[in-house]
Amino acid sequence: MGLAHITAAFQFGRPAFIPYAVAGYPDRCTSFEVFERLATCGADLIEVGVPFSDPLADGPVIQAATHQALVGGTTLAECVATVAELRRRGVRTPTVLMGYLNPILAYGLERFVNDSAAAGADGFIVPDLPPEESGDLEAACQRHDLALIHLLAPTSPPERVALVSERARGFIYLVSVTGITGARATLPPDLAAFVARVRAVTALPLAVGFGIQSPEQARVVGQIADGVIVGSALVERVGRSLAEAESLARSIRSALNLG
Repeated sequence: MGLAHITAAFQFGRPAFIPYAVAGYPDRCTSFEVFERLATCGADLIEVGVPFSDPLADGPVIQAATHQALVGGTTLAECVATVAELRRRGVRTPTVLMGYLNPILAYGLERFVNDSAAAGADGFIVPDLPPEESGDLEAACQRHDLALIHLLAPTSPPERVALVSERARGFIYLVSVTGITGARATLPPDLAAFVARVRAVTALPLAVGFGIQSPEQARVVGQIADGVIVGSALVERVGRSLAEAESLARSIRSALNLG
């Protein structure tokens, strides 16, 4: 487990499929099955979404899902326990917790990293933690050989790209658009140029997220990136039925396999 587990997710000779789902949505027990199904559908790495009351980067679909999870009593401790339960059930897919900084600070940064490592998590994505302020969490992650995944946006200046490229571990999360999460009908026209700009300064895998809603879009992104992150489109289908979510996940996996 840990950093090496994440690195292995990008070594299959095809783009990594990285689905996101919300812990505790639509309810605690069902969310375990959601993650299990994503693993069996061919996910290379799973993002466990941590519900938060003020999700700055999330669109209406994920906001609604995280609100429902919060109403259902899902806490950060429950999210850590979700990873432990998935490991107990035999899910070995690399897993990262994706959530915002305030709950982590309230939990206790060192305690959070310790408990997550013990649960079997491999790393974290914290969208509202800029790399310039991430030293404490980075240090805690390094003590447990976990990855802190940094994000870059199309608007990131060269100095931010260079900083993230220097400090990143595991992979770099490229936000495809300037805005919030949510499925979009078309991909940004400058996405390939953005990926190329970052690739010119790092050898780490690059995974693209935000706005990918279909197998066709995933295949296009997979031709220029090392990983494809799908969140809102899957969360929306989870809200309708597990069968719909599983169908989309399998379709995206197949599209990425075809290249």
